[in-house]
Amino acid sequence: MASLSCFRTLALGACNMFHKGSRPLVLCGPSGSGKSTLLKKLFEEFPDTFGYSVSHTTRSPRPGEENGKHYHFTTKDKMQKQIEQDEFLETATFSGNMYGTSKRAVEEVQKAGKICVLDVEVQGVKQIKQSSLDPLYIFIKAPSIEELEKRLRARKTETEDALQRRLSIARLEIEYGEKPGNFDIVIENDNVSKAYEKLRDFLMSNLKQGDAGIINSAYVLYVNYYPYNCYVYLYLCF
Repeated sequence: MASLSCFRTLALGACNMFHKGSRPLVLCGPSGSGKSTLLKKLFEEFPDTFGYSVSHTTRSPRPGEENGKHYHFTTKDKMQKQIEQDEFLETATFSGNMYGTSKRAVEEVQKAGKICVLDVEVQGVKQIKQSSLDPLYIFIKAPSIEELEKRLRARKTETEDALQRRLSIARLEIEYGEKPGNFDIVIENDNVSKAYEKLRDFLMSNLKQGDAGIINSAYVLYVNYYPYNCYVYLYLCF
């Protein structure tokens, strides 16, 4: 009987074939909804499967932020010129600062053989829906606006005026996010572990669609030779 390590290698090989053609992911949700925490868990669990598209911004770097890792920091003039040259997939403005996802940033992740993950505002979602990207749309929200305010205040990073602006925007984002048809799934992040489980289950189910041939052939391999680890394979394949 072949060893488990042998089957693990075969499974991971099938995964590489699978995820290269999978749809990108677009995550959206108000500041304080927990998107970053969920994405961190996703990248930690599947570092070779998902890749983050690094956005551009005209705001100044915050302490600890690195250019090219957290954001591509740029100037308004340069970014505006790139927008006019149709180099961006989506752009948005908040508190006088410009943000956006360049087409090149998405292409670089895809060329690396990973599923591209975009973290964008509602403005960006609306623009992406007009493009040919065809991603899965995921909306993350806090259980209530009161809880969202509590989380934002706990950060102690903004003035009262800035916080109130974020809450006003959050109300509009939630209204758009909860409207049927705008997103493929809405996840309420009241408990990080449970919210992440919902996210992972959703991705496992939807990212397999269209690649059933790869999934089924490898699944039969496990059934025939290592019946005790069918679930392990499916987990690895995701």
